[in-house]
Amino acid sequence: MSRLKRAEQADSLLGFRKEKTEPTVPYGLLKAARKSGQLNLSGRGLTEVPQNVYRLNIDTPEEAQQNVSFGASDRWWEQTDLTKLLLSSNQLTQISDDIRLLPGLIILDLHDNQMSSLPNAVGELQELQQLRLSHNQLTSVPLAVCTLKNLRSLTIQQNLLESLPEDLGHLENLTELDLSKNRLKDLPSSLGHLTALQKLNLCHNKLSCLPDSLAQLTKVKLLDCSNNQLTDIPANLSEMFALEQLYLRHNKLRLLPQLPAPALKELYVGNNLIEQLETEQLSCLTAISLLELRDNKIKTLPEEITLLSTLTRLDLTNNDISTLPASLSLLPSLKVLLLEGNPLRGISRDLLSKGTSELLKYLRGRIKEEPEGADKEPTAMTLPSQARVNVHNIKTLKLLEYSEKQVGCIPDELFDAAASHSVTSVNFSKNQLTSIPPRNNQLSDLPSEMKNLTKLCSIILNYNRFKSVPEVLYQIVSLETVMLGNNQVGGVDPSHLMKLDHLSTLDLSNNDLLSIPPELGLCTSLRCLSLEGNPFRTPRAAILARGTDAVLEYLRSRIPT
Repeated sequence: MSRLKRAEQADSLLGFRKEKTEPTVPYGLLKAARKSGQLNLSGRGLTEVPQNVYRLNIDTPEEAQQNVSFGASDRWWEQTDLTKLLLSSNQLTQISDDIRLLPGLIILDLHDNQMSSLPNAVGELQELQQLRLSHNQLTSVPLAVCTLKNLRSLTIQQNLLESLPEDLGHLENLTELDLSKNRLKDLPSSLGHLTALQKLNLCHNKLSCLPDSLAQLTKVKLLDCSNNQLTDIPANLSEMFALEQLYLRHNKLRLLPQLPAPALKELYVGNNLIEQLETEQLSCLTAISLLELRDNKIKTLPEEITLLSTLTRLDLTNNDISTLPASLSLLPSLKVLLLEGNPLRGISRDLLSKGTSELLKYLRGRIKEEPEGADKEPTAMTLPSQARVNVHNIKTLKLLEYSEKQVGCIPDELFDAAASHSVTSVNFSKNQLTSIPPRNNQLSDLPSEMKNLTKLCSIILNYNRFKSVPEVLYQIVSLETVMLGNNQVGGVDPSHLMKLDHLSTLDLSNNDLLSIPPELGLCTSLRCLSLEGNPFRTPRAAILARGTDAVLEYLRSRIPT
């Protein structure tokens, strides 16, 4: 074929060839972004970010050259700097160093792309508060990210991370960190420096242990460590005073973790290797509402299950339980009990199918009351249903007494017997109490003998009739948690409270406080102070909503100089 013919043939295809063109963004979107400060380019099949996006803040818009309009809607000279850039669900493999031309960015969303790295220029986005990098191919956290001091939320789930830099601990304002679905085998101790953190997700990694430094995260409310290879949990996690939800599903735990975290309401330990529940672990769960133990190897339930007086939902699905203790029916708040998949004897499937209330009713019927006048003294292992109640003292002397028993908890029957009588005195001295059950009672004072409980860490006195903080509590210097919610407390003395060096949690919600003394702000050991539901005017609700640190700082500012 001659050269001429080949040229002619090539020319005949000219009209059908596609030149590689730079990706563009519809002009209308850019114009709207200049007004709103927000640009959404998600799901547009982009393989790179168009240059005019990076230059949005600095290039003169077309309308400035074409038409000078003084209409309110077209004042291009009043444009807003870009603060929110959404680039998710594209095919980006990188972003340019020109990202530094958008220094006003507060939110940068790059999730669901194909990025394996970020440019160092990201470190210049010092206004950034949210950085979304999930569903990419990052093998490490870029060090530039660790310099973003204003960052509040960092989500890097579903990447290829195998380790984390120590510099991650520099993100001191971070409140949310999601590292789930990566390949992490361990965590840096610097993680404990993220003291503003409230939500930490570590699920679906390869962690075999957790660093002790996690205990420093005293504001974390949710910790998810599910789907790892954990064999135990550090005991000092009990210092995470704000922890409300703890997920430990699908690990290799053989024991329920011993965590006296005062705020812990939900504990998920399904799909582990737990064979038995022990008193020490159960007695720690003073505020637990939901306990998930499904898909373990539990054979029996101990009588001490009755210690969980706040429990509303108990999931025991797919274990090896053959019998149920009748005392299970004494749990005052239990609403849902799940038992499917257990080899239960003596309980028909028909009864199980009728639901929790019928099952608990059946178990209550199996409790045999102790014969009146029995001499048997209750011990630490005695069932609450076997506790002897001195009815004469309650009715005649108005005295609720349960002293010198060496027990770890006060039986519910004692409170039940006193419920319809106006008890004026209580004596629980010479025991081994670590907490008092949160019951709707009529207590208005505590005996001075309680000062002998020199190792008492937590006391729960919610739903009683206390008009002030019981004087004896000021003498128990080991106290870390005092719960006095839903009482009639009308005043609080900061000078006495300051003597409790270890006090970190104080609940005075729903009381009769008409004013809050500014000196309460000097109780610097407090990490959780609850004052909601009181009739005082200051601090205002807006300040209360900002958390304990803000409330204490406000109170300190009101101290007369």
